[in-house]
Amino acid sequence: MRAAVVVFPGSNRDGDVARALRRSGAEVVSVWHADTELPAGTDLAVVPGGFSYGDYLRCGAIAGRAAAMDAVRAHAARGGLVLGICNGFQILCESGLLPGVLMRNVNRRFICHRQFLRVERADTRFTSAYAEGQVIDVCVAHGEGNYFADSDTVARLEAEGRVAFRYCDADGALTEDANRNGSLNSIAGIYSERRNVLGMMPHPENFVDGLAGGTDGKGLFDSLAA
Repeated sequence: MRAAVVVFPGSNRDGDVARALRRSGAEVVSVWHADTELPAGTDLAVVPGGFSYGDYLRCGAIAGRAAAMDAVRAHAARGGLVLGICNGFQILCESGLLPGVLMRNVNRRFICHRQFLRVERADTRFTSAYAEGQVIDVCVAHGEGNYFADSDTVARLEAEGRVAFRYCDADGALTEDANRNGSLNSIAGIYSERRNVLGMMPHPENFVDGLAGGTDGKGLFDSLAA
């Protein structure tokens, strides 16, 4: 697995996701936002978390139109894997690779806490190390993570099994308290139509080492590197 991590002005989680990928056995290279191509042999393009371009206009709006994102879109069109985390999820929506938008959290506050997620399917390149319905413990840290799309789009995501993760409690139940940013249908992450693009608000890269408080995020990177 050769992964290319795209770095924008304001990215701050590129080092963490690169470390998580390397721990799972991937080769990792960095790509600057002004680059027009991904390195030869790239299997996975990663759009990391942070505050790209200072989150001006709206989160991910400028980054979604960066030169490097043209290369990421071409990579996805060829069937290449793309992963966007937090700000990366916002960028994938702004770039047209995923449907919907990430709005301000319903309580208008930045949230940063541990979060349970329910894995909705385990037959994808991103989740094969998990079990369907497994509850994993990761982290969230965002002010604009409230996933929203029109009713037809949400119905299509649900019917096509394109919801990757949902916010839940420790037992896997979808509760209002567990869905603290107010996302529609407790959606925490979604796939593209071909399931080669995944965007998610939580940070699996936070929990790949027991010394940091947990290892439930490691399964996502192990799945990709397998």
